[in-house]
Amino acid sequence: MQFNHYGGQAARLAAELVNLPAPPTPAALEPLLAAHEILRRDLTQAQAEELWAWSRRLGRCFGDQDLGTRVAAVNDLLADASSSPRITMHDGHAPHLHYSAPGADAAAHIRAVTAAGLAFVVCNAAPHRLGRCARCDRAYVDTSRNGRRTYCTVRCANNDAVTRHRTTRRAATA
Repeated sequence: MQFNHYGGQAARLAAELVNLPAPPTPAALEPLLAAHEILRRDLTQAQAEELWAWSRRLGRCFGDQDLGTRVAAVNDLLADASSSPRITMHDGHAPHLHYSAPGADAAAHIRAVTAAGLAFVVCNAAPHRLGRCARCDRAYVDTSRNGRRTYCTVRCANNDAVTRHRTTRRAATA
């Protein structure tokens, strides 16, 4: 499944922020933000810590939950991160939406983009595509064609299959 820049890319950034193992430094966030095409990456340590707290809130949007709970969690994020969306044509590119106010700091921009990305997935793809791995509980955005992914990576799926196979084999020989 293909998502637009703000939908897929921003939702995947939200999942990766959720999966950070510890509070990040600005230097640690730099490659992650660059990989997700975030242009404004000039974070202070205080903003990196703010994004860590934000990532804990983003985590509430992933996993198996009823639609009302997921919508409420995304709406909560949108309320705290929103500004008026505006059309921009910076750098001569085609018109596109920006979800943060002009002059907003990098952390505010990341909050607005990730909240909008999750909202895009919930409204335009399918809410269940914001999943949690059945093996390791990492957050992911399911971009598969049929939307039935249950693992964050092929590695987790394979490891789970091997574990099930070994358990079945041991039970058969016991």
